[in-house]
Amino acid sequence: MELTPEQKRRYNRQLILDGFGPEAQTRLLSAKVLIVGAGGLGSPIALYLAAAGVGTIGIADGDTVSITNLQRQVIHFSTDIGKPKVDSAEEKIRAINPDVDVIKHEIYLSEDNALELIKPYDFVIDGTDNFATKYLVNDACVMLGKAFSMGGINRYSGQTMTHTPQSACYRCLFPEPPAIADVETCATVGVLGCIAGMLGTVQAAECIKYLSGTGTLLTNALLTFDSLSMQWQRFDFSKNNNCALCGNEPTITQLKEYAFKPCSKKNNNNVL
Repeated sequence: MELTPEQKRRYNRQLILDGFGPEAQTRLLSAKVLIVGAGGLGSPIALYLAAAGVGTIGIADGDTVSITNLQRQVIHFSTDIGKPKVDSAEEKIRAINPDVDVIKHEIYLSEDNALELIKPYDFVIDGTDNFATKYLVNDACVMLGKAFSMGGINRYSGQTMTHTPQSACYRCLFPEPPAIADVETCATVGVLGCIAGMLGTVQAAECIKYLSGTGTLLTNALLTFDSLSMQWQRFDFSKNNNCALCGNEPTITQLKEYAFKPCSKKNNNNVL
């Protein structure tokens, strides 16, 4: 793929970066990324990936826009209330960059559709606040050999990690979801809207780095931040050879969806 004159102008500030250039840009334009959740995290992720020139962006979300979303889900506007989130997100992505092909999946991820949904994509980004979905994303991606970024926010803080084939997966660090009694929900403790942008842009950067072949990824590590003190911390860890999913003798060989869905108003994937 050769960049057109218009694309050279549009992506000029990336093309002139040391270590980036036309080859990295053409890799982005040829790539397919799935964003699970068009909410607080999915909003900045989708906008920045579109602006960067990721050629195909899939959006998986079965929810509609509500007024309570607008404090942090910046891809949706007041005029979008009641509209499917995938439709609202598509409009903003296309407005930013007509180069981007948007594939809408107006569904919730489940054990029945996760493998089929994820399979065509090069990179997957989890933008949900739902342990059932996070483990589905992790398990399906590991089974399919897909790279992904996992992210979550709550109150004033957030955390994220990146997985590529052969690196530690989410279960290496958190083998099972926490007990329901130990989980705070977004509806009861709240979330500072702007931290969705802080973490979502980190996830977008990880995706762009992976697709373009630039930089060092956040693999075998968990990055956390506290916006009240503005402290960021990186915790390195190793792949667990005894991991039930990606270890030497895996016992998890089929997808199984946890019933635990803490924040969902519809008992489905809820996104911050």
